[in-house]
Amino acid sequence: MSLEAETLLLEAKESIEAAQNYRTELQERLHGLSQARKQVRGSSSQSREVLKRHFSDLQTAVTQFLSQRLTTLLSDVDTIEEESVRPLDDCQKLIEHGISTADELLREGEAAIRCGFKEDKEELVSFTKKALQIQLDSLPEVPALVDVACVSAQLDDSVLLVMREKLSKHGSVSSHPPVQIEELQERPGSVLVRWCKVDDDFAAQDYHLQYRRGASGQYGDAYIGKDCEFLVLHLDPHTEHQFRVCARAEGRTEWSPWSVPQVGYTTLAPHEWCPDTEGYFLSSRRNMAMRSDSSSSCVLPLYSKAASYFYGQTLTFNILAVGQVNKRDTLGMCVECETGTESLQRDQAVCISTNGAVFVNGKEMTNQLPAITIGSTVTYDMEVVNLVPLSNNNLNDGSNFKLRVTISSGNREVVFDWLLDQGVESLFFGCSFANPGWKVLVF
Repeated sequence: MSLEAETLLLEAKESIEAAQNYRTELQERLHGLSQARKQVRGSSSQSREVLKRHFSDLQTAVTQFLSQRLTTLLSDVDTIEEESVRPLDDCQKLIEHGISTADELLREGEAAIRCGFKEDKEELVSFTKKALQIQLDSLPEVPALVDVACVSAQLDDSVLLVMREKLSKHGSVSSHPPVQIEELQERPGSVLVRWCKVDDDFAAQDYHLQYRRGASGQYGDAYIGKDCEFLVLHLDPHTEHQFRVCARAEGRTEWSPWSVPQVGYTTLAPHEWCPDTEGYFLSSRRNMAMRSDSSSSCVLPLYSKAASYFYGQTLTFNILAVGQVNKRDTLGMCVECETGTESLQRDQAVCISTNGAVFVNGKEMTNQLPAITIGSTVTYDMEVVNLVPLSNNNLNDGSNFKLRVTISSGNREVVFDWLLDQGVESLFFGCSFANPGWKVLVF
């Protein structure tokens, strides 16, 4: 084959490969376009159902409220009518009784007169005495019309204007939510969710984060507050979860539309304390430990179940309860779980004591953090710092292995380099408390 033919064949192969790549890219974009159309159609259909259901519920509720109000007002009319008619009925009975008495007196008087013409005066005398006993000049008082009830209904027609104005502004439809999830970062047994505003004109006062397991089921609340990130705990590794967030504008009570749901998961097993350690009770998830009363005079530190901390992660201790302070109390990280010491203030370990002192390989640093109290949060961040790039070949070369450690507590932090005798891929965490009552959560 000539050189010219080989060149043409090579160019043809390159063109075919370019066409294949071009077709693959177009197919991926076509799939993305299909997903976008599916999101528009699906969200529109869901919004229609939400609007129909809401206004149907609103119509039912308004009808019920109006019916209840009408019943109350009609009851008020009945009460006023009954209370106003009762004295009129009593007066009517009194007048009717007087009329009956007068009719009877008239009949007796006419009979007495007829007897008097026949010179029988006894009937006439008896009638006269009876007439004197009846007070024919005493008449019951009948109230004037201005003194009796004249029931009327007062209705404010402006309520229709108010309702029309409120309902005309009730609800809204938007194409883009003002806040979206920005990042999902896996953590041991958890996912750190970060979000941000995408509408500069929207002044957010609070955020509302929800999540659910899988792609179906009900969302559950995870966080409501002003922060733009939250660590969702107690997630099973290798299990997908959906996250969504919305916001509430300043001075408003309603929430904005939800963000586009984002799928995230963690491949990292959750941090756990080592079970069956004397002097400590553990929660069912083994991420919370409580220092208990112990018959032993010497209680050893409580370590993690495994070396589960890897560099580049953030480990957090949250103090849920406190006991009596001891200068040997510590929270920290170590290379190995040593059973012969009572504290993490030792070699191959970094820790913070409950009074805020920081120890590196058993030596106290000059810098100090705030004292640990109930509600305190202590975080550890570490990254490898080496003059020579770290690899599997030189992992055990102690001269090359150095960790940059950041310990944060309260609103302060200390940063230092920690030299280790040998390189390790991960670390244990631990705590030690001399007295009972302390309770610490790790994540």
